[in-house]
Amino acid sequence: MGMVIAAAATALPDASAPASVVDLAGRAARGALARAGVPASSIGTLINVGVYREHNTFEPAMAALVQKEVGINLDYIADPEPAAGFSFDLMNGACGVLNAVQVGRSLLETGTTERLLITAADVHPGGDADRDADYPYADLAGALLLERSADPGAGFGPVRHYTADRPTDVEGYLDTSTMGRHGRTTITVRREPGHADRLSAFAERAVADYAQEIGIDLDRTLVIGPSTAADDTAGRGEPHTAAPVLGYLRAMDGARRDDHDQFLFVSVGAGPSAACALYRPEGW
Repeated sequence: MGMVIAAAATALPDASAPASVVDLAGRAARGALARAGVPASSIGTLINVGVYREHNTFEPAMAALVQKEVGINLDYIADPEPAAGFSFDLMNGACGVLNAVQVGRSLLETGTTERLLITAADVHPGGDADRDADYPYADLAGALLLERSADPGAGFGPVRHYTADRPTDVEGYLDTSTMGRHGRTTITVRREPGHADRLSAFAERAVADYAQEIGIDLDRTLVIGPSTAADDTAGRGEPHTAAPVLGYLRAMDGARRDDHDQFLFVSVGAGPSAACALYRPEGW
């Protein structure tokens, strides 16, 4: 059986309040569940892959807070199913969604769960990316609902990871020497000049290596790669961990089966590292 995307959704912050990872991820997750027409109780596992959070929060796990926000298995007495309501964080920057796909495929193939939810949300630690001109990413969330499919030709192919043989020129960190009393609302993101061109070239090499290894026709494959702009986020920066979700939704809006046989997800970020995964929608 293949693992397919049952639904996907994104969420943007409400301008009237500071952005929150838990709120954005929760809204994206509920949007995906609504599109698929399934209840939160049907989700066996939730994996959260977002990196940047309000107030630089790292404990408790964001996944547990998102699980509560979505309403997944909140009462173990009323819903004692042992495989329901398991959640955890998995952080690997821009490649996080494809890492979660790799883990999720193993869980679904072993029958650990029937449905899995991936959430990816990043917000500026201060709650508003617009107010920090040096912060490059948009306050944005995305969610993918994955499930097993009886169609053996549908779903994700193998996920492959690639590492460049050079030092990273992209990094985000809390500068403890300068943060002062505002440390919980600040973050430093350093990107060397020309990093975008270097990451793009690295992504192209990763795609070529993946296509050669797996044996796919790139002329019949729609590549879903890193995006430099998020829908309705003009001036708000680039999508980060949610970029694959946004790319998938855009692809499904415009792709035609007559033009493409499949999709190829490619993510690239700090490390430098890249990840690729083939995907064929159900019914294609």
